[in-house]
Amino acid sequence: MQVIDLTHTIRENMPVYPGTDPPALLTANTYERNGFKKTLIKMYSHTGTHMDPPAHLFAGRTTLDQFPAEQFIGKAIVIDCRDLQEGQSITMNCIKNAGDQANQADFLLFNLGWDKRWGTEAYFGDYPCIDDEVMDYILQGDYKGIGFDVIGLDPIADENLTRHKKLFREKNIVNIENLKNLDLCGRDLFWFSCFPLKIDDCDGAPIRAVAWFA
Repeated sequence: MQVIDLTHTIRENMPVYPGTDPPALLTANTYERNGFKKTLIKMYSHTGTHMDPPAHLFAGRTTLDQFPAEQFIGKAIVIDCRDLQEGQSITMNCIKNAGDQANQADFLLFNLGWDKRWGTEAYFGDYPCIDDEVMDYILQGDYKGIGFDVIGLDPIADENLTRHKKLFREKNIVNIENLKNLDLCGRDLFWFSCFPLKIDDCDGAPIRAVAWFA
C-alpha cells in the first residue's frame, strides 16, 4: 500500500493566517526532571493543515464533533489548477478536466501548487479561488468536503468571507485548507482521510490528511 502524507507539520514559527499567533510548543515535563516528556501545546483551532465546519461561520450550525466519523473518509480526486496565474479564478473548466471522476468523488481537492510557497511571503499572495459557478456545482453535489493547498477558501483580502458563508449557510460539508503534496496523488480517484481532533463544540481543528492507494 502506498501512503502519501498531505499534511504540514505543526511547529513554532510556521505560517499562520494573518492576525493570529503561531503555535507555541512549551516543555511541560522532561526526561531528566520527570522521567518522561510532555508538551503544552497552545495554538488556534485553525492552525496548519486544518478543517472548517459550518459552525466556523454560523452559530447553531454543525460543529466538527457533531459530524459522524464517516464524514472524514472517502474517495477523493485532485483538481489540477496549477496552470492558473495569481488572481485568476478556479472555473468549471478545471473540474471538467477531471471527467466523470469529479462526480464520483466524496472530496474535491484543488491543487494550485501553492504548497511549494509554504514558509515564504508568497504563500500569502493572491492565490486563485473558486468562482460562483464552481461553488454552485459543489453545493448541488453530494460531497463530504473540499480542500485546497492555500491558506483560505476566500482571498485574504475578503474579510467578509463570502465563499465560506455561501458554502456553510445550509450545507453540511467540511472545508480543508493548507494541504500539501497533491501533485503526488495522480489523476484518478484514491482513498482519502482527514480526521480532525474531536473537541467539544469545535469550530475547526488540525487534521492529519492522508491519501492511500491499495
